[in-house]
Amino acid sequence: MGYFNKAIETMSRAELETLQSERLKNLVAYVYERVPFYREKMNAMRVKPSDIHTIADIVKLPFTEKTDLRDNYPFGLFAVPEREVVRVHASSGTTGKLTVVGYTKADLDVWSEVMARSLTCAGVTADSTVHVSYGYGLFTGGLGAHDGASKIGARVVPASSGNTARQLMLLKDFKATTLCCTPSYAAYLGDALYENGYDIRDFSLKSGLFGAEPWTEEMRAEIEKKLRIKAYDVYGLSEIMGPGVSVECEAQNGMHVWEDHFFPEILDDDLQPAPYGEQGELVFTTLTKQALPLLRYRTKDICSLHVDPCPCGRTHVRMGKIMGRKDDMLIIRGVNVFPSQIETVLLQMGNVSPHYQLVVGRENNTDTLEVRVELAQGMFSDEVKHIEALRSDMESRLHSALGLSARVKLVEPNTIPRSEGKAVRVVDNRKL
Repeated sequence: MGYFNKAIETMSRAELETLQSERLKNLVAYVYERVPFYREKMNAMRVKPSDIHTIADIVKLPFTEKTDLRDNYPFGLFAVPEREVVRVHASSGTTGKLTVVGYTKADLDVWSEVMARSLTCAGVTADSTVHVSYGYGLFTGGLGAHDGASKIGARVVPASSGNTARQLMLLKDFKATTLCCTPSYAAYLGDALYENGYDIRDFSLKSGLFGAEPWTEEMRAEIEKKLRIKAYDVYGLSEIMGPGVSVECEAQNGMHVWEDHFFPEILDDDLQPAPYGEQGELVFTTLTKQALPLLRYRTKDICSLHVDPCPCGRTHVRMGKIMGRKDDMLIIRGVNVFPSQIETVLLQMGNVSPHYQLVVGRENNTDTLEVRVELAQGMFSDEVKHIEALRSDMESRLHSALGLSARVKLVEPNTIPRSEGKAVRVVDNRKL
């Protein structure tokens, strides 16, 4: 596969660091002058823009958290006059307060550029047809993928989310070659395709670009088997830009971060920089954003960074797969548990579908964990002893992987609620 912007995607690490250093100096001066929030934070730390000389000086700068955006709702962290903001997106949260992000025309140009690079990694060309099943609207997924495909010159089908029967009809009739949606919805489409009497051989799909939620290698295998495509992981978050912050190439040994625009760090539990290869919290600084520039934004996502050479020739650092989020991590009887750990065990076993839900409760002041998972089609009619053996084996493997016991409940196909956006994996009934 080729590159969308070979000069940038393959520039040497030394050239990239020089570019990052120059852009960081400009960014810090920009936010100090234009955003009172950052000026106050930097003054409190006794840091001036003149103290920033290279990208290594980023450790001198303050962190930004999602609560800072909500506390300054709606436009308090914007660095440009409102008349220069040409688009607004927002994401909801558990507090009910929206996290609002804004874009200048230049910001949108950068976004479409990095998303075009990302789609090119998944094989999209000007001859492709890209079916976008991310939601359009305040959520960044739909328009982000749409603009990136348009930048390449591909044909775009802006299907948005919902109405699965119609999605399948459009995918077949419009001869889509690339599908963009959440991985859980891709798995759902794979099931629905057969349930609605379609034959995957009548479709033209070759690849899929899936993001907005963590997913495992086992989920990838399920999707690739059902849709007969090559499935690529794409990462983004609205606060930093939207989808297209990083993406897998054909080597699929991590997601290349477009470091000329988004500088990544990994922090340990003490919020100190961790070396390449070590796992910790992912932090981003937006080196070129105009409307909503962010210094050292704590994503709460857990992963690692890798800088060893990639066979694809791209030199930008690679993110390992997101293990989970700090705020998605469950603490059950003192043990840290990520849904992705459980998904890996379930999908390695076979005879179950990729649709599951974790139900956390509390009995007699002790945490309980129930894993509800759908049996594969045809399994539910098997003898009770076979199902019981599967359930027992699953509980044993979960105990080995997690270090705590979990009760497995095997349910009939199509029992667990489906989502056409992000899957709801956890129901926590504890009063914490």
